Amino acid sequence: MKANPVIAIHGGAGTPDRTLLTPEREVLYLQALQEALRIGWDVLQRGGSADDAVVEAVKSLEDCPLFNAGRGSVFNHEGIHEMDACFASGKGRLTGAVAGVRNVRHPIELARLVALRTPHVLLAGTGAQKFAEESGVELMPEEWFYDEYRYRQWQEARSQQEIWLDHGEKKWGTVGAVARDRFGHLAAATSTGGMTNKKYGRVGDTPIFGAGTFADDALCAISCTGHGEFFIRYCVAHEVAAQIRWAGRSLAQAAWNAIHGPLCLDGGEGGLIAVGPSGDPVLTFNCAGMFRAWITENGQMHAAIF
Repeated sequence: MKANPVIAIHGGAGTPDRTLLTPEREVLYLQALQEALRIGWDVLQRGGSADDAVVEAVKSLEDCPLFNAGRGSVFNHEGIHEMDACFASGKGRLTGAVAGVRNVRHPIELARLVALRTPHVLLAGTGAQKFAEESGVELMPEEWFYDEYRYRQWQEARSQQEIWLDHGEKKWGTVGAVARDRFGHLAAATSTGGMTNKKYGRVGDTPIFGAGTFADDALCAISCTGHGEFFIRYCVAHEVAAQIRWAGRSLAQAAWNAIHGPLCLDGGEGGLIAVGPSGDPVLTFNCAGMFRAWITENGQMHAAIF
């Protein structure tokens, strides 16, 4: 049975500092979100799969230094960029993820290759790096990932001996996309540079299926953004699916409960985007804002931050 295609993307959630998010910078964010959304939507309009749509949308966001993923990734404690990503197809829950990769222009592409070319779900560290080199994905020099704004963040975080969640003002720049194609197939993709000044090979929720990313054609596709440790503890993405499957909740109800329930009460901030077998995308967050854009079943485009 044919379905109406839909797609939603996010560029992070949290509490943006309005003194830093000037009107000019806000326009840049909205333009970048709309461009990524159009790229994914064009795939769906041409009859392409949800799998392709979410990957292409996230690749666009990974190339934009405004977001904490790919080229805009934050610096870790050693002054380098370690990136995580997850691709999830709703067909049989085919999933691939990578953690702690370096020099990979599009970590989401590498995550998808894990799903397609290996019997594994998650590759990390040196193993993931070796797989990247053998897979022929595009590798870029360290200079490609350098951003003066990110560098100043890292310097300040190091001087204060703190670990920051993207920006010091509680904003998480993880990027993601969810989509449903005309055949009703669902997919999700999430990518991040993690925390500024992170140590010890820290991995957040993004590459963990059921925590930061999830897809099952019968239930939903989810991409999360927020304080990863909390999202792991509460298995947020799977919590949405479980409420749909076992409690009969609607996608909107389940998403709201997962973000505004125990996670929020325990101090976990963030949000998620979701799409189900029918209906418009769902976007919800428990903080001041989430960088987001979406296209509904009737083809209307929307973009917002607060």
